Amino acid sequence: MIKPRKLLQELVALPSVNPAFLPAGHPRAGEKPVGEFLATTAATAGLEVEFQPVLPGRDNFFARLLPSGDVQQRILLAPHLDTVNGTDDQFVPRVENGRLYGRGACDTKGSVAAMMAALCNVARSGRRPQQTELIFAGLVDEEDAQSGSRALKEFEADLAVVGEATNLKVVTCHKGSLWLRLETHGRAAHGARPELGRNAVFEMARVVQVLEREYAEQLRRRMHPLLGRPTVNVGAIAGGTQPNIVPDHCYILVDRRTLPRETEASVRQELLELLKQHQIKATLGKHKPVPCLPLETHPALPLVKELMRTARQRLAVGVDYFCDASVLAHDGIPSVVFGPGDIAQAHTANEWISLSQLDQATALLETYFRALP
Repeated sequence: MIKPRKLLQELVALPSVNPAFLPAGHPRAGEKPVGEFLATTAATAGLEVEFQPVLPGRDNFFARLLPSGDVQQRILLAPHLDTVNGTDDQFVPRVENGRLYGRGACDTKGSVAAMMAALCNVARSGRRPQQTELIFAGLVDEEDAQSGSRALKEFEADLAVVGEATNLKVVTCHKGSLWLRLETHGRAAHGARPELGRNAVFEMARVVQVLEREYAEQLRRRMHPLLGRPTVNVGAIAGGTQPNIVPDHCYILVDRRTLPRETEASVRQELLELLKQHQIKATLGKHKPVPCLPLETHPALPLVKELMRTARQRLAVGVDYFCDASVLAHDGIPSVVFGPGDIAQAHTANEWISLSQLDQATALLETYFRALP
């Protein structure tokens, strides 16, 4: 029997930082050590293992538990293997007061440990489902561009349970995220004769005021029953070169959190109309090339309903953050989010997870697997 606590300690001790956050060739970069470790663990339990190349040196990892009979349905367990970066001590797992501390403990190696332990334990028990194939998919690159989940475009499954920190709640919807870039253009001039130029920073200041006041107020009038309101945030600004030159260029980066039924096209259209109303000239482009769409899965789907019943959960839950569930759902796999841990701990200096909740997640998943046909 695999103990999820021990498994999680070993996973945290294997750095798997997304290479987007590190210099080239950094020893902590990439998910490969974690994937290889999980492959050994899964093979020992009798699971079929394979790798799917996604990016150079970065592969999705799969472990399959075939049913005892013919496959009638397929469930995908899909946590991600990459983490953000941290200090040296954050990659040394530490247990204190019922918590395991370390980079990735919550986001999302806790889900990896719970899902892998549950799958291996069911495989070893000899009580595998009769008609349901269970597939663990350790995905790469969730923290940056979601290349791992986007590589499953042709994959077929009846449900994906995406591992993230949800405090053991089955999450059926989350917000989307659009990262946009707005630019203003002016005319350079000497700082002693500013009237001869056109200040792009001043024009951008008008844009920021419109977004953070008028546009934000518009968004507060919209409401989703589980997700609340959409939001806008101006997260970065840059323009000009030195004090004695009138700046001819300025840009901002904007995060727009979207609700189901809002689209990239609809957001762009309302922003352009708003700027036009204020007679502001600005170009609108993408900062992130692929939109991160919102998720909304119906809680009455039989496999979702059974998972909620196993979790003793009556009502569906939504979250603010974006994850791989959206990518899989928009590629045709009904998806929910589930895992141990609190998202408030993700990416923090003292990231931790409750060990009792880790155990509960593992036991809950084992119960769910054994209830499947």
